[in-house]
Amino acid sequence: MSRKEKQAPTTIFTDIGGVLLTNGWDRSGRTKAIQHFKLDPIETEERHHLTFDTYESGKISLDEYLKRLVFYTKRNFTEEDFRQFMFEQSQPFPEMLSLIRGIKEKYGIKIAVVSNEGRELNNYRINTFKLNEFVDFFISSCFVHFRKPDTDIFKVALDIAQVSPDKVIYLEDRPLFVQVADTLGIQGIIHQDYNTTKELLADFGWII
Repeated sequence: MSRKEKQAPTTIFTDIGGVLLTNGWDRSGRTKAIQHFKLDPIETEERHHLTFDTYESGKISLDEYLKRLVFYTKRNFTEEDFRQFMFEQSQPFPEMLSLIRGIKEKYGIKIAVVSNEGRELNNYRINTFKLNEFVDFFISSCFVHFRKPDTDIFKVALDIAQVSPDKVIYLEDRPLFVQVADTLGIQGIIHQDYNTTKELLADFGWII
């Protein structure tokens, strides 16, 4: 029996960073910011790791995060300068955006984003890359106050999408998160590149 016959999926859960877009604010982006704004790398990374989870969980604003990360002391650049630089690290993966949009349009399936993202960065990425044109639900950590790998974020996603786990295919570039979703019965595809993911999705009958 094929995977298509066994699963008959109706819904795709997908991450954003590393799948549809570049990561919003990862180590590479922070390294660029540290070099551009001439920040202390050790202190900046320590401050980031101590407070970023709180930001992604929707418990503090981007302004508060940046005050803890950078603007706890006087700088020769503005918060707006830094914020703009931060946002500019987000770049699209056009082929993946086209693939998921095309599957949505051709097969009428549900698309739900399940992502760890702070509110302002999340809103910027959704609006800039028009994700809400083909995504039905955004289960973002800043909205639901759970972060992957907490299983609760996947439970909330299932409740919001009103779908059973065996009807979901989850696209994610981080194996740990796929493994956690699997404990709930959600079958995952570990995204490596466009061609591989396109072939795996085609196995479920979604051919673009």
